[in-house]
Amino acid sequence: MIFDSHAHYDDESFNEDRDELLNLILPQKGVTGIINCASDFESIAKTIELSEKYPFLYAALGIHPECAARLPENWFEVLKEGLKREKTVALGEIGLDYYWEDSCPRDIQKEVFIKQMELAKELDIPVIIHDRDAHGDTLEILKKYKPKGVVHCFSGSVEMAREVIKLGMYIGMGGVVTFKNARHSVEVMKEIPLEKLLLETDAPYLSPVPMRGKRNDSSLIPYAAAKIGELRGLSATEILEISRNNVKELFGI
Repeated sequence: MIFDSHAHYDDESFNEDRDELLNLILPQKGVTGIINCASDFESIAKTIELSEKYPFLYAALGIHPECAARLPENWFEVLKEGLKREKTVALGEIGLDYYWEDSCPRDIQKEVFIKQMELAKELDIPVIIHDRDAHGDTLEILKKYKPKGVVHCFSGSVEMAREVIKLGMYIGMGGVVTFKNARHSVEVMKEIPLEKLLLETDAPYLSPVPMRGKRNDSSLIPYAAAKIGELRGLSATEILEISRNNVKELFGI
């Protein structure tokens, strides 16, 4: 019943056991779907390759804001062609990350973000949004383009979550909701309509309690589901099913 709406199995931390994980271990643990999200230019080809190799894995292709200053001249054409592939279901992850503004200035991040938002509109494809330390500018751009999609690993306030949902978008949440200092995440999970929730891992990052410090993978989503279920008076199984249905609805799977 587990559908992971955001992971990075192209990451080098999976190099030693990627095939065993995706062929055997994760399916045996109830993982029935994964959206693998590209982040830099090189991961576009890697993500396409993974989606073609594993039947339950789908591709999202995009340029992460951290990588926006290191792009070849043909990046946009390569991205656009990749988005037309049958198993590519979203443009992402894209957005703004002002934590990295020393290595990638805000104006470059915005330029690359907006160009990709315009492409998503042109191709009528959902977006997967990354927003770190850039809530105001991210929300301003979302309100301008009104995309269908999800703000992944949501770190904003309840008020921002309400604005995102008003746009018809979804909220992505994973292991962070289990952290002791996750006050905002807990408040948001208490508040949002469950029909706008997507569960995710961001694997190999952000492992949930009690697995913090270890490599994350899609089989660990039930920890987040259990925490959200506790907040909403539902079982982990019910939360997993709601999220799975939402993922399929948003991405047309």
